[in-house]
Amino acid sequence: MAENKPNPNRPIRRKPDLNLSSGMGKLPPQAIDLEEAVLGALMLEKDALTTVVDILKPESFYKESHKVIYSAILDLFSDSQPIDLLTVTNQLRKKGLLEMAGGAFFITELTSKVSSAANIEYHARIITEQSMKREMISIASEIQKDAYEDTTDVFELLDKMEQSLFEISEKNIRKNYSDMRSIMKEAIMELESRKGQKDGLTGVPSGFTALDRVTSGWQKSDLVIIAARPAMGKTAFVLSVLRNAAVDHDRPVAIFSLEMSSVQLVNRLISSEAELDSEKIKRGNLADYEWEQLVHKTAKLSKAPLFVDDTPALSILELRAKCRKLKAQHDIQMVVVDYLQLMSGDAKSGGGGNREQEIASISRALKKIAKELSIPVIALSQLSRAVETRGGDKRPQLSDLRESGAIEQDADMVMFLYRPEYYGITEDEQGNSTMGVGEVIIAKHRNGSLENVKLRFIGKYTKFTDLDMNVPYKAQDVMYGSKFPSGSGTPGFDSGNTIRMQSKANGGDFDDPFPGSIGSGEPAPF
Repeated sequence: MAENKPNPNRPIRRKPDLNLSSGMGKLPPQAIDLEEAVLGALMLEKDALTTVVDILKPESFYKESHKVIYSAILDLFSDSQPIDLLTVTNQLRKKGLLEMAGGAFFITELTSKVSSAANIEYHARIITEQSMKREMISIASEIQKDAYEDTTDVFELLDKMEQSLFEISEKNIRKNYSDMRSIMKEAIMELESRKGQKDGLTGVPSGFTALDRVTSGWQKSDLVIIAARPAMGKTAFVLSVLRNAAVDHDRPVAIFSLEMSSVQLVNRLISSEAELDSEKIKRGNLADYEWEQLVHKTAKLSKAPLFVDDTPALSILELRAKCRKLKAQHDIQMVVVDYLQLMSGDAKSGGGGNREQEIASISRALKKIAKELSIPVIALSQLSRAVETRGGDKRPQLSDLRESGAIEQDADMVMFLYRPEYYGITEDEQGNSTMGVGEVIIAKHRNGSLENVKLRFIGKYTKFTDLDMNVPYKAQDVMYGSKFPSGSGTPGFDSGNTIRMQSKANGGDFDDPFPGSIGSGEPAPF
């Protein structure tokens, strides 16, 4: 008889590894014994379900039969029926699911495995944790499969993964109710923390006194829509808002500019901060003293926590990913999108080419970002041409929002920018001059009043300031032909609408680049 010798070319057959905790033999996370204990306890004590109904869902259970039984218990609860061994069995029988649930004997056994519902909440939370682990494993498997596909868009895949994990958290980690004692304690602590704040702001400051008085700052989780016709100063307004938050209050903020490049935006900020004519900055035609002024005045701006992203045709998926990254790395307190109609939605939610549906999906997504990151999101929007064809003062209305009524529904606040002088209206209803005046019309305010706030618009510096800002204008205002109406209440102006300032040589505050002209009683050399 030939001796059996091992064949080196034959693959070695190993005995199956029965250790399920190693290698590929793992079982999905589960807690079968606790599932049985919870179901048994629910049928023993009538009030037990109220303890776990907001923790457990049918899909939280691992075994299919347990899902069926728990669904029957929820049906009885919703119909205000008693929950016990007999009623649950009868409910399953009526639905034809008794055999799928394991039969009447199995349900009877469940009640014999527990003596009370004392620890049911603790057990329910363990079941939920195991369910969350299974969901994460499922997501990871799907992501792994998609990642191997050459046709997969990596940014869409990344967003899908982040969104899926966030949904798990939203579904399973619910905030519980609080009693009045704990809420009052929290409210008093918050009031005490605000005691030292004289401005009463609870959100990110806009930097405009009258506006902050109405809004108390830009509030967390709010979607704010700022809409206007072209050339009304939308970008100038939000840049002033961002600058005030970042420079004056050291709040990290971000702007996603789909219309202008980052350099163009920064040039506007430089013009506003240094109070140098934007046209001169565009041409680079600055005198030596103006260069010194620029460097000196923009020192704080260069250190401000202000982040600019000028990615063109930004999609909502990219925006969400970028905002999450900025929040994680820099703890941004506010996001501005300039502007909404230039964004593109998801391929899946584009509405088959229907732009109105796409805009609606974008506005909903912006609101979700605000809520998810707990920050205000400000989105600029265009208005329809109906404003131009309408008679009267041409103040915008909510119906003028372009392309989708969903914008109005999703927004917590809708503001319109309106400058009467753009339409040749030089006086308001009270006979006051409207030259250099911009109105912020709060047309929707979910948590406050509706008011019109007037601001000063300085076009050549592309900036907005408080209307009654009681500060002297600088030398460059004089030299480059700033004109304001007489009787405007702005210091430093004479009745002939020509600015007259005092140089150091004449007892004023600034160096006179043209000795003998400025502050000498003669008009500045424009």
